[in-house]
Amino acid sequence: MPAGACDCHAHVFGPQEAFPYLPNAAFIPEDASPRDYVRMLRMIGCQRAVLVQPSIYGTDNRCMLAALTSGVFDFRGVAVVDAGVSDPELEALHRAGVRGVRINLSSKTPGLPLDQAPKLAARVKPLGWHLQFFVRIGQVPSLEQIIAEMPVPCIIDHFGHAPADGGVDSPEFKILLRLARLDHVWFKLIGPYRISRQWPFYPDVAPLARALAAAVPDRCVWGTDWPHPNTAYMPNDGDLADALGEWLPDAEIRRKVLVDNPGRLYDFD
Repeated sequence: MPAGACDCHAHVFGPQEAFPYLPNAAFIPEDASPRDYVRMLRMIGCQRAVLVQPSIYGTDNRCMLAALTSGVFDFRGVAVVDAGVSDPELEALHRAGVRGVRINLSSKTPGLPLDQAPKLAARVKPLGWHLQFFVRIGQVPSLEQIIAEMPVPCIIDHFGHAPADGGVDSPEFKILLRLARLDHVWFKLIGPYRISRQWPFYPDVAPLARALAAAVPDRCVWGTDWPHPNTAYMPNDGDLADALGEWLPDAEIRRKVLVDNPGRLYDFD
């Protein structure tokens, strides 16, 4: 990893007695503490990281905020809030290190719906935040138009769940490439095990990652998705890091994706 490399997508969970999950949570993960996460980050060579609010906590961001303010690592956060969040609440989240809001259209536990995106975008724009979309691309017909009209950066995570076996010519991936033509759309190159079964390095995902990095090298970031909640294919984070050699073979683009782009998007610099 180059100096300043960032894991741009991970979660922390528990302990449940301090941070209870939603009553309708679709899954109950094992505890995953910030210190456990930091041990993994140091093993693979990352010096920065972004925590993303998981669906099973809803808009209760306390677990993530405790990690952001713990001082154990250089963290930023992506929160979940509702459209009625107050300005003082947003400012407090910003001081803690939050730099975005996640719109969740794919989790089994319901998240923020798409119709809240325009109002939230207007609320977070003064803070310089972005919107992150967890979505199955192609299953939301209005998504392209809504994202096109957003006044803030928008980032698609998990390759938009475009199936890896469809390759770069699949209808789903072509939507991602159309979105890439918009100057404010970013992509998170994460979660290959959610779109591929070619464990452990997911070689069929490499063409997708290379295509997005070639299309928008200044608007791609990477992450592990540690601790890989609610998945049937538990990956090894070292394997995910090693796969970057195939995903991003050009050293200059790899540095952009791992260092420069996260520095700008998450305000590390």
